[in-house]
Amino acid sequence: MEALKVYKTHSLVTLPKKQTAQSACFDISFQGHGKGEYKGYTRMNKAFTRPMNNMVLVQPGDRVMVPTGLILDIPKGYSVRVHARSGLSLKQGLVLANAEGVIDSDYVEELMVLVHNISDNPISIQTGDRIAQGELVKDVEYEITESVVRPIIKTERVGGMGSTGVTTEGNTIVFKTEIEEAVIAPPEPVKRGRGRPRKNA
Repeated sequence: MEALKVYKTHSLVTLPKKQTAQSACFDISFQGHGKGEYKGYTRMNKAFTRPMNNMVLVQPGDRVMVPTGLILDIPKGYSVRVHARSGLSLKQGLVLANAEGVIDSDYVEELMVLVHNISDNPISIQTGDRIAQGELVKDVEYEITESVVRPIIKTERVGGMGSTGVTTEGNTIVFKTEIEEAVIAPPEPVKRGRGRPRKNA
């Protein structure tokens, strides 16, 4: 069994842990011990630095770097993936700004979680609040080489992005799922007039 070693940047920082015996991920918390400010960007892409006071306030539309007080010593041949927490995403609208964080084994700086507030309400993150979850993932060794032959069709799939699950029957778009079929009829054509009649002199 591999070990994921964790270095604490402050003595008050608590180590991450799994919540159940069969959890795939360990919880990652906001821990700002020893820090006085945090950084991020507003919805208008304006950089900011704000005082912390053991709390991070994420305004609507903000993208914020949340410190964890953890430096991961990831074993060679592995990486850590940072995922959003489903409860925060659904109930509060706090998601990851980068969808999924990828921490390489040669990264030995503090783990910062990039959060994005997609709600219309300010979200306050207190010290110790769980904001994300991490997963140790084994890497697959591979190399990238050029192919001079275009890839051939491997299955019955025909078409590019978005080509599966959607068919066109006449002028009607049909979305097919395993549970139901939703049919969306095309909009009625807009009838355009010829303008006002010309007045005779």
